[in-house]
Amino acid sequence: MALLIILITCFVIILATSQPCQTPDDFVAATSPGHIIIGGLFPIHEKMLSSEDYPRRPEIQKCVGFDISVFLQTLAMIHSIEMINNSTLLSGVKLGYEIYDTCTEVTAAMAATLRFLSKFNCSRETVEFKCDYSSYMPRVKAIIGSGYSEITMAVSRMLNLQLIPQVGYESTAEILSDKIRFPSFLRTVPSDFHQIKAMVHLIQKSGWNWVGIITTDDDYGRLALNTFTLQAEAKKVCIAFKEVLPAFLSDDTIEVRINQTLEQITLEAQVNVIVVFLRQFHVFDLFNKAIEMNINKMWIASDNWSTATKITTIPNVKKIGKVVEFTFRRGNISSFHSFLQNLHLLPSDSNKLLHEYVMHLSACAHIKDTDLSQCIFNYSQGTLAYKANKTIERNFFMRNGFLWDYAEPGLIHSIQLAVFSLGYAIQDLCRARDCQKPNAFQPWELLDVLKNVTFTVGRNSFHFDAHGDLNTGYDVVLWKEINGHMTVTKMAEYDLQNDVFIIPDQETKNEFKNLKNIQSKCSKECSPGQMKKTTRSQHICCYECENCPENHYSNKTDMPHCLLCNNKTHWAPVRSTMCFEKEVEYLNWNDSLAILLLILSLLGIIFVLVVGIIFTRNLNTPVVKSSGGLRVCYVILLCHFLNFASTSFFVGEPQDFTCKTRQTLFGVSFTLCISCILTKSLKILLAFSFDPKLQKFLKCLYKPILIIFTCTGIQVIICTLWLIFAAPTVEVNISLPRVIILECEEGSILAFGTMLGYIAILALICFIFAFKGRKLPENYNEAKFITFGMLIYFIAWITFIPIYATTFGKYLPAVEIIVILISNYGILCCTFVPKCYVIICKQEINTKSAFLKMIYSYSSHSVSSIVMSHASLESMHSNVTMTNPSSSDKSATWQKSKDLQAQAFAHICKENATSVSKTLPRKRISSI
Repeated sequence: MALLIILITCFVIILATSQPCQTPDDFVAATSPGHIIIGGLFPIHEKMLSSEDYPRRPEIQKCVGFDISVFLQTLAMIHSIEMINNSTLLSGVKLGYEIYDTCTEVTAAMAATLRFLSKFNCSRETVEFKCDYSSYMPRVKAIIGSGYSEITMAVSRMLNLQLIPQVGYESTAEILSDKIRFPSFLRTVPSDFHQIKAMVHLIQKSGWNWVGIITTDDDYGRLALNTFTLQAEAKKVCIAFKEVLPAFLSDDTIEVRINQTLEQITLEAQVNVIVVFLRQFHVFDLFNKAIEMNINKMWIASDNWSTATKITTIPNVKKIGKVVEFTFRRGNISSFHSFLQNLHLLPSDSNKLLHEYVMHLSACAHIKDTDLSQCIFNYSQGTLAYKANKTIERNFFMRNGFLWDYAEPGLIHSIQLAVFSLGYAIQDLCRARDCQKPNAFQPWELLDVLKNVTFTVGRNSFHFDAHGDLNTGYDVVLWKEINGHMTVTKMAEYDLQNDVFIIPDQETKNEFKNLKNIQSKCSKECSPGQMKKTTRSQHICCYECENCPENHYSNKTDMPHCLLCNNKTHWAPVRSTMCFEKEVEYLNWNDSLAILLLILSLLGIIFVLVVGIIFTRNLNTPVVKSSGGLRVCYVILLCHFLNFASTSFFVGEPQDFTCKTRQTLFGVSFTLCISCILTKSLKILLAFSFDPKLQKFLKCLYKPILIIFTCTGIQVIICTLWLIFAAPTVEVNISLPRVIILECEEGSILAFGTMLGYIAILALICFIFAFKGRKLPENYNEAKFITFGMLIYFIAWITFIPIYATTFGKYLPAVEIIVILISNYGILCCTFVPKCYVIICKQEINTKSAFLKMIYSYSSHSVSSIVMSHASLESMHSNVTMTNPSSSDKSATWQKSKDLQAQAFAHICKENATSVSKTLPRKRISSI
């Protein structure tokens, strides 16, 4: 037996050093017969060995760079087929397989595909040209593979000719979902569209917006770059740099491009997150160089290399920083673990890959497990000399556990799904057919069934979607160092349908939160209360921060613009993180100015009551009777009382009732007051006017009751029309930035001005009448004080107009209150204070005799003035007519003056009789 093992080893060594392919069978990596043959394509070696820069002869070159992880994938396919053959799934029908090594090259994959397409059971292995391949029987019924998307696309285009089903287990390029271009391709992994969507979601969730991306220069890399760019832009994530490496390891420029890429990473100091869409051998070289250059970043791994043990076992790999990976959803692969533990080598095995592995294992028998993978890789490249080991069988069994360390659970599960999907589809076809016959069905018939098959692996059911994809989702894993070894630990699951991360426990949530501690931004984030101001840079992620202006806010970091507060109800200061509700303001009862004005109004009301009491108690005195009588005084005092009371309607929260009441109450009551004073002024002017024509006019005009009712009635009509057509209403004034002013909108400025203008016209007439009677007896002269009262009114309201027009806010009603108080106090004081003074302090002149004496003195003085004026006129006439008058003429002139004096005095007494009739006894008047 030992001799046999040595012979096998020598045979493998000779095979490895001989010509790469002498016959088509030499090209097969592993094979097993069966009724139905399933093809397999795996990139078991990393490149083709060529002594020249480019091929000069059309021959398949030798492959080098044995990849243990992919070798395990071929074993997973073999194991899955054996599981079906050992089950009752296909009773009496055995599945066989032919597995080929693509050497990570499209050329080798195309050569294998040609053999798949060759006619079944034909010794010449020819591929026939036909217009219709419906009845053509190729060598295989279906194919699993071929790993990388670049190779899969090329193979699929050839298989489309005969519609041979191809089930991919790793090819994730989004374009492969296009059933027009790839109608016979299906896969047991999600499209890169979902993977990239998950990556961008993670980047956005972690708060990163300035990242780099490294891809390969092939269809897979370019498509991934384009898709990532589009989705990143949609989520406001910017790409700082895009580096593209040669797709194949055989490219001589790959080392130079890796160095240039690392230099770019070093230059972009603010980029701490890098997305990597590369193959395993690219990442292996990239990370080794990065460790030498002390580059520490956050790496986001694609499913191509995410769980590769070859990468995680790089010496000092922890120095590169954190690695987050997206891997295919894992399943139960415990049976495969058992398969590896019981794996053995038999002379009859047609598995050249297993023999090659055993050969390399023998050569590296002296190497510890941690370095064994690299040793095997180096030996497979021919960089180390082979050493035959007589204890090869013992080493093989002892190191079976080493293989499990290099198994990628997501890919192993995907291969199992691919094989079982074909098994269940064949089962459906074989229910009505004898599948032990080679021509039982055509590949295109299997494809139709496969697209709609539902199959079960373990406890889970699966089926392909309309694009031929099996959207199983992703596991999000994190590299963690445990006991000095880098271990891949599951952090979360990604749900494709809902675009969410499913986090199993609190510890994992904390790990997710810790990712946010890594900063990868072009600009420092703008805090709440600020907004981004984009610079001239082409990237929207590069910006400056600007404070939100007044009435704007931002409540999140990095907001593109500040949000506008609702100007009607809210406001915000500069750099605000929220809107504040506007304070509703009006002239409140507890406002200090309102309290002061209300106190003044109350004092005015008290003053009115005091005056009323004084006049009532001195009802029969000359001063009271000469004021027009008690009824007129009471009416004027009532008007003043209402004017003072109307100020209370200007204070407090405005209501429709108060807005309508305050102006009309003031307007009507003040008009009534002025009307009463107007009749008094007219009466005084009538009593002491000596012009006969004027007296005659005043007598006709003087109708007190009619004047009062007419003047007041006009104002009532004005106010009524105002209330009907444009009544004052409550207005919510939102024009101020921080407060809402509740105020009374006057409804019609024209009506408001007409009301005030009408009062002003009455006051002006009153002022003119009072001014003409300003020289009446000193203690009887109301006209002079009425004149002063009207002057105060005019000054107050003329001042009010510009102040009212320019004042804004809650104190606007206070301006009108002040004007009302000033005009009211002015007229009240000028009308009643002098009389009260006489009643209280000058009681000696408030008698009938004193009053008579005053009238007599004023009348005498007035008559003398008239006579002297007349004498002057006569004298001037005499000087004109004669130069030397005679004594008889002088006597006549003197007599004429005496007669005129008597006539004037009689006239004064007659005209004043009415005014003093209530003050003096009739006999006294007659004697006068």
